[in-house]
Amino acid sequence: MAHPLEFIGMISHRPQSEIHPPSGPVIDPDYIRRFAQAHEAAGFDRILVAWGSTAPDALLVAGQAAAATSRIGFMVAHRPGFIAPTVAARQFATFDHLSGGRAAIHVISGGSTTEQQKDGDFLPHDQRYARSEEYVALLKRVWTSAAPFDHAGTYYRVEGAFSDVKPLQQPHIPVFFGGSSDVAIEISGRQADVYAFWGETLDQARDTIARVRASVARAGRDPASIRFSLSFRPVLGDTEEAAWARSRRIIERIKELRGERFGSGSAKPESVGSQRLLAAAAAGPVQDKRLWTEVAAAVGAGANTTALVGTPEQVAESLAAYHALGVTTFLIRGFDPLDDAVDFGQRLLPAVRAAVKAPALAAS
Repeated sequence: MAHPLEFIGMISHRPQSEIHPPSGPVIDPDYIRRFAQAHEAAGFDRILVAWGSTAPDALLVAGQAAAATSRIGFMVAHRPGFIAPTVAARQFATFDHLSGGRAAIHVISGGSTTEQQKDGDFLPHDQRYARSEEYVALLKRVWTSAAPFDHAGTYYRVEGAFSDVKPLQQPHIPVFFGGSSDVAIEISGRQADVYAFWGETLDQARDTIARVRASVARAGRDPASIRFSLSFRPVLGDTEEAAWARSRRIIERIKELRGERFGSGSAKPESVGSQRLLAAAAAGPVQDKRLWTEVAAAVGAGANTTALVGTPEQVAESLAAYHALGVTTFLIRGFDPLDDAVDFGQRLLPAVRAAVKAPALAAS
């Protein structure tokens, strides 16, 4: 089953990154508009709107961005456990209609106990994932059920659940699911349309893809049906030397901003995905020619922090190697977020499309 090549960017509610301290108001509607429009003009297929325990509501931010654009899709992060799944189902179905069928949900079960507890969730890791599976199953049932239904599970109980609003996309809104732990892999096999993971080495990615496909098969699904989304932070330069010089400026800026906290996030994190990024970093600052891990090591790998460094053509070649493993969706964002989104559209996305087509052309 062939899946199209897709690119996902990421927008935020105000200017900020690891090298740019947050500036301006917490919610900057004009920045959201310009950031979303820049991604659409650059040729991205979708944009991620992240969730944070102290951040603005992701679905409302996505609504603002959707109103300012016409084509680009949305990957809206959502943590189960804080509202009823029946309510979330109606919210996302409503957004799907108002955006013209551009919604997707990225289910985040929670890799940080501290983050979860800020919003009152005290379930341990594996139970959070078990709750997510029940939650996603209820989302899909609300989205697709033609009649009211009852449900009595471990975490949720409803009677006569039904939604007048069904997603514009059929049979339901695409479900992205992440997590590198064994329980996350098993649930992904049963529930995910797209399995999303952070930028790993080629060997790690090959292992992850095999584990997920095996889980999909155990669930009685076609292993070829699931898609894979891999996240990177490209650092581009006109020459390879210029790109690595930029990477050095990035790590020095992070060191300057973090001060005594630089590298202090290297204690073992709860997230298995973060542990895998730190394992790659421990093997050296550069893997697979241009997978740069120093930022992940510096900040504790609490998010998408591994980079690919080089010219647009060199980074495209690296992404094509992951595509050959089965990755068809790349989530890419820069350290200079808005400017990099524009640059990626001009130079990187066309280069990746050409690099992915090149093996097929050579074989024909």
